[in-house]
Amino acid sequence: MVERVGASLSGLTEAEAKEFHTIFMGSFIAFTLVAIVAHILVWFWRPWFPSVHGYAELTEAGKFAVQSALTHFG
Repeated sequence: MVERVGASLSGLTEAEAKEFHTIFMGSFIAFTLVAIVAHILVWFWRPWFPSVHGYAELTEAGKFAVQSALTHFG
C-alpha cells in the first residue's frame, strides 16, 4: 500500500474537501430551519407544557372550534 505524503485522512483534495464542506453546511442549515419551523408548528398545535389547568383547556378549545365550525359550515 502506497501512502501519499501530506494526504488527508479522507482521501479528498483540499478543493474537494471545501466543496463537500460547502454542500454539507448548506444541507445542515436547510435541515435545521425545516426542523425549527416544524417544532414551532407543533408547539402551536399542542404545547409541550400545559397551562395551570392542564390539557383540559386545550380540550375545551378543541370542542369550541369543532362546534363553531359545525355551526358556521353546517
